[in-house]
Amino acid sequence: MPPVNRVCRLAARPIGLPKSSDWEVTDEPVASPGAGEFLVRVEYLSIDPAMRTWMNAGRSYVPAVEIGEVMRAGGIGRVIDSRHPDFAAGDHVYGVFGVQRYALSDGSGVTAVDTTVAPAPAHLGVLGVSGLTAYFGLLDVGRPQPGQTVVVSGAAGSVGSIVGQIARIHGCRVIGIAGGEEKCRWLLAELGFDAAIDYQATDLRKQLKTHAPNGIDVFFDNVGGTALEAALSRLARGARVVLCGAISQYNTSGELRGPANYMQLLVARASMAGFVVFDYADQYSEAVVQLANWLRSGELRSREQVVNGDVADFPEVLLSLFRGHNTGKLILEIDAETQ
Repeated sequence: MPPVNRVCRLAARPIGLPKSSDWEVTDEPVASPGAGEFLVRVEYLSIDPAMRTWMNAGRSYVPAVEIGEVMRAGGIGRVIDSRHPDFAAGDHVYGVFGVQRYALSDGSGVTAVDTTVAPAPAHLGVLGVSGLTAYFGLLDVGRPQPGQTVVVSGAAGSVGSIVGQIARIHGCRVIGIAGGEEKCRWLLAELGFDAAIDYQATDLRKQLKTHAPNGIDVFFDNVGGTALEAALSRLARGARVVLCGAISQYNTSGELRGPANYMQLLVARASMAGFVVFDYADQYSEAVVQLANWLRSGELRSREQVVNGDVADFPEVLLSLFRGHNTGKLILEIDAETQ
């Protein structure tokens, strides 16, 4: 039997949490590569909070996924057929292949993946966009100095867990905010955070006052909402607030909630800046070398939570991200037996 390409397309723009009717999963013929093209069998898909924002119409840092379009997703796969001079059958590659079993590419935006450095899933996490986001967001925007206090929200996630470790490597005191005792234990016991705050069980502002008595020098925010407001109330003079995401608000049906106490930036003579990792594309290679060196030396640890399944499982796996079920990088592995 010839292979079938199972594809997940956006069927409607979600209101609140995405539901099953917002997606359409279809089986389609597998396209053959033409001159200058190659066919990839997608093996791993990166599951990211930003996916929820890509489903919305309106202004963003990337165009919205159109209705009827294959859902956007970064992935790693193996080239199985090629008519491209730079990609051969058997090569492992990364690209924005979308939520589908097979992807046809002309090589634009596709890079080789060296699985001798680390297993393929790590190239979607610590050595992929998550690691790069943590690296440039903290070091270029946050500019931490040894001895300073760095606080990270969403600290047990794919980006936050790496941010905290890089801050520790740079001699900072690191405080992570996460949901649940198990995640907090992981931050302390395995990743070397100095303190971890379970926002589900404690008064966040009170805990920040306890663990950061001299204030927060760098706040790396992946969550927004009440976490951002709590951190703004504890800023040290000259603090830097790094806006990476606002996962707490991606599924709200109304407008995103901004911090009511933003004037604390004035009081602390602080700055708050957003960034998009794609702006650093010309520096990716040097960052990956450094991240790989830290990974090799054991200074940096990664955790990939790999869910084995099929393209049709994507909607439910995505929802698990917003329900806080994952620790580290969430990845959907497309089972080869389903091909």
